[in-house]
Amino acid sequence: MGTKRPSGSEPKPPRLHDTVRLSAEGFAKVLGDLEARVMQAVWELGRPAPARVVHERVIREHPVALLTVVTVLNKLVAKDLLRRSKRDGLLHYEACWAEEELRAYVARRVVDGILSFGPSAFAASFVEALAETDREKLAELERLIHRHLHEEEER
Repeated sequence: MGTKRPSGSEPKPPRLHDTVRLSAEGFAKVLGDLEARVMQAVWELGRPAPARVVHERVIREHPVALLTVVTVLNKLVAKDLLRRSKRDGLLHYEACWAEEELRAYVARRVVDGILSFGPSAFAASFVEALAETDREKLAELERLIHRHLHEEEER
C-alpha cells in the first residue's frame, strides 16, 4: 500500500526539517517518531480517514492519546504531507505524497546534503557501507551506474 499517488494534483514540496536524526529509522530521520507512525498509518489505510480511524491504527503498536494524534495530523497538514477535507461532518486526512514518492524525495534531499561533504567522500563511504551490509545491493548499484553512464554516452 501507499505506492500510488493519492488523488489530486501534484503535491507541494513538503516542509521538512533541515536536520537528519542519524539514529532514527525510515521517515523518523526527517520527521518526529510519532509523525512517521501517523504517516505510515495514513498510507496503510489508503483512503481519506478521520482522526479516530488513524488513531486506532497507530495505537496498535504505539499507545498514544487521540488528541495527540489529532495534533500530529494537523502538524502534518501544515508540513504539506497531509491534506484534510470535511466529509460527513468529520475532517478526513489523506496523504499528499505516495509513500515511495516521498521516500525518493527525502532520499534525494539527504543525498544532496551528504554531497556537501564532497562527492568522493560520499561515494567511498556509500560503497563501503553497501559492501559491508548488502553485496547484492552493491551489485545493483554497479548496474545502475553502468546503465546511467551508457545513457549519457548515447545523448
